[in-house]
Amino acid sequence: MGRGKIEIKRIENSSNRQVTYSKRRNGIMKKAKEITILCDAKVSLIIFGSSGKMHEYCSPSTKDNFSSLKTKTLQNLSNEIDRIKKENDNMQIELRHLKGEDITSLPYKELMAIEDALENGLTYVRGKQD
Repeated sequence: MGRGKIEIKRIENSSNRQVTYSKRRNGIMKKAKEITILCDAKVSLIIFGSSGKMHEYCSPSTKDNFSSLKTKTLQNLSNEIDRIKKENDNMQIELRHLKGEDITSLPYKELMAIEDALENGLTYVRGKQD
């Protein structure tokens, strides 16, 4: 006797959802291993759970490529994080300057640019009031 079809939708009960996730994850990992062996296929599988935990499978012939790709991806993400942190720091400094903080060390040109930005902002706000 076969199983009945289930409706594919989000499982609302969190414990049932977790059990289903674990069983199906294990099943798909098993299928990936089987297709690698039976068909001599190159298979790479990455699964991220709702908690953010990563599960992976690579067929032996793709291990080196996968490790290299993972290293490059992590390096790219690290570089992007560093870039965003630097941009955030610069924006924080600019915000402090616009608030009138830490402006004593600024050169004249930057002070004039801040003054222009504030005047433009004031003009814009006054225009919105009318």
